[in-house]
Amino acid sequence: MAKLKELAAWVGAQLVGDENIEIARVAPIEEAGPGDLTFLANPRYAAKLNDCRAAAVIVAPGVESERHSLLICSNPYLAFARILARLCPPASVERRVMDGAWVDPSAQLGEEVAIHPGCHVGPNVRIGRGTILYPGVVLYEGAQIGEDCVLHAHVVVREACRIGNRVIIQPGAVIGSDGFGYAPDGRRYVKIPQVGTVEVGDDVEIGAATCIDRAALTVTRIGRGTKIDNLVQIAHNVEIGEDTIIVSQVGISGSTRIGDHCTFGGQAGVAGHIRIGDDVIIAARGGVASNVPPGQVMSGTPVMPHKDWLKASMTFPKLPEMRRDVQALKKRLAELENLIKEK
Repeated sequence: MAKLKELAAWVGAQLVGDENIEIARVAPIEEAGPGDLTFLANPRYAAKLNDCRAAAVIVAPGVESERHSLLICSNPYLAFARILARLCPPASVERRVMDGAWVDPSAQLGEEVAIHPGCHVGPNVRIGRGTILYPGVVLYEGAQIGEDCVLHAHVVVREACRIGNRVIIQPGAVIGSDGFGYAPDGRRYVKIPQVGTVEVGDDVEIGAATCIDRAALTVTRIGRGTKIDNLVQIAHNVEIGEDTIIVSQVGISGSTRIGDHCTFGGQAGVAGHIRIGDDVIIAARGGVASNVPPGQVMSGTPVMPHKDWLKASMTFPKLPEMRRDVQALKKRLAELENLIKEK
């Protein structure tokens, strides 16, 4: 719980109304009641404030309400995130190696590390200060985990992979699984040893059941600040830049290079050995088969500029009618040709 004036100072917002209101929680605008703080990220939905029972609302400049105290800031959604983090801090965790965890004697553990029952920490592993391993985490030989990381249940980090500081890995993710590499031998396939590694930069988040393959020879690299959703597949030797967003069920094939601050919508697919520049947006289910210059917004399969895709998508429902028209025109043309021949 915190007073509204404290929360305003926390996010640098202008406060209009009762600064001494006690805020107990942040709630959705439709469900908020007395003592709650809510937010309105888009001024177009300001009419929702008429029925809102919240004590206070985070709003953008220009939004007014006589019924509520207001926190006015340029980015209400960001202020919401920061206030939520303050009001709902993570649960406290015992900072020790707990009974039922197995830690190799050669492993190096920083101060205030928490290792829950069922964890396996292999030889020559290094874990930085303040990191938490939840039950069932497995760290193969030589894995390196930075400071203040959180590895949730059943995460696997394989041999020699390196995780930066303040990284969050959700349950069931696998870092450093073998890349999908095979050499044909007639009708059979021979496995190519995947002897490279994975490097994950600082402040990265990796979603549940996501797999990031180790490189065949060098490094698969995830840049600082990148956020990866659940059920994403990143193949061997991929390099992803900083502050990129990758939404659920995206697949990125091997040896592709992706720039900084890109966005990939759900189920987008990226072919291997291509280059995608900075600030590129690939819409959901976009199929990327060739290089994409910086700053593009692309949709469709294969991807095309989003404006062109919008025009094309408007045409798709009309294709049956257009087909009938073309068939009729062909028939009419044939009749006219026959008349010309007869004359």
